[in-house]
Amino acid sequence: MKASKLVTTASIGALLLGMTAAAQADNWRYAHEEYEGDVQDVFAYAFKEYIEENSDHTVQVYRFGELGESDDIMEQTQNGILQFVNQSPGFTGALIPEAQIFFIPYLLPTDEETVLTFFDESKAINEMFPELYAEQGLELLKMYPEGEMVITTNEPVSSPEDMRNKKIRTMTNPLLSETYDAFGATPTPLPWGEVYGGLQTGILDGQENPIFWIESGGLYEVSPHLTFTGHGWFTTAMMANQDFFDDLSEEDQTLVREASNAAYDHTIEHIKGLADEALEKIQAASDEVTVTRLDEEQIQAFRDLAPQVEEAFLGMTGERGAELLEQFKADLESVSNE
Repeated sequence: MKASKLVTTASIGALLLGMTAAAQADNWRYAHEEYEGDVQDVFAYAFKEYIEENSDHTVQVYRFGELGESDDIMEQTQNGILQFVNQSPGFTGALIPEAQIFFIPYLLPTDEETVLTFFDESKAINEMFPELYAEQGLELLKMYPEGEMVITTNEPVSSPEDMRNKKIRTMTNPLLSETYDAFGATPTPLPWGEVYGGLQTGILDGQENPIFWIESGGLYEVSPHLTFTGHGWFTTAMMANQDFFDDLSEEDQTLVREASNAAYDHTIEHIKGLADEALEKIQAASDEVTVTRLDEEQIQAFRDLAPQVEEAFLGMTGERGAELLEQFKADLESVSNE
């Protein structure tokens, strides 16, 4: 597994000390949650390239671990130490409960083309979510999918019965815990940096992630049984500190939005076929890996458990969550009928 760098007082101190000079030089700081070459890294560098090719500004990108875990980089963004952050709703859910909607199992389809069209056209994504993020001092610039979620375990899994009492790592997201509780597992929240070791030592029996993370993080080495359940897609969001964004000139605000759009288009092209490539790499690297793709009857056994997670979401989010879920479903129906 790739080693991660631990956040240090010195690294944060260097950021703080450099803020005045950086502001004068228009050097913007952008942190994300993934490794070199992963989807968020591809997005960040496409954003950086557009900014630097179309202005005198520069963008400094920080990868996973360089400034801490996901919670750390969000706090730094809200405090204005970072200008931009890429964080999945899996972690933002504690801050913005409605963002947990992406963890209602079987809400999103598995078809890649439909999912990508949904993110392009959804009113819930493009109109309702920015208002929710603004309440937390964040300018939501783009939400985008990274890949279908795949469960890896220490033994093959093909039914909820097989999941019973398995300790499955979850992000610090109450609704994701509800999902695995519904599936019969024991949800076990753990920071990303501790997942490999947890699987290796038996603290965890499994975890879920897009297939490219399973490959790049080497998780298949310690959790070799992959199950495609079709229950969801990993979604992430790129945002700016709102005070920083509001203080930009109109020209620079336009530049940032155009850079976000360009990075989105580039990243969407990047993820097409990415899962197949990652799976091929995994299978080439290990003879111990098994791949289980559930058939419709097997999937239905998991899908039947989803309504209780939806009820939990509504309980956590109230009227606003209900309005968002209604619009989400209407948007999905619209793109499914195209």
